[in-house]
Amino acid sequence: MALTRNFKDTVRARVQADPAFRSALLTEAVNAFLVGNIETGKAVLRDYIKATVGFEELAERTGRPSKSLMRMFSPAGNPAADNLFSVISTLQRASGVTLEVRAA
Repeated sequence: MALTRNFKDTVRARVQADPAFRSALLTEAVNAFLVGNIETGKAVLRDYIKATVGFEELAERTGRPSKSLMRMFSPAGNPAADNLFSVISTLQRASGVTLEVRAA
């Protein structure tokens, strides 16, 4: 049987090596929230956070406890809009990516 990498390790490696993929992953998370797919948005954003700044650094940058952030993006989490947008804003600054919404 061939050895395989853990999916999350693969995502982390690709995020760190490929700025376009990193940007696309953040964009996909926000797009999922905007179309009402909250569960997918939380899962993708959680993977993005783990692969980039991590929850401890995100906690320092947002002024929110890391445990609260982890709960917020857990499958049972329910992030308030102010917390969600604070996290997205912080992640944009950390990554140098600026997202904007356009009507389709």
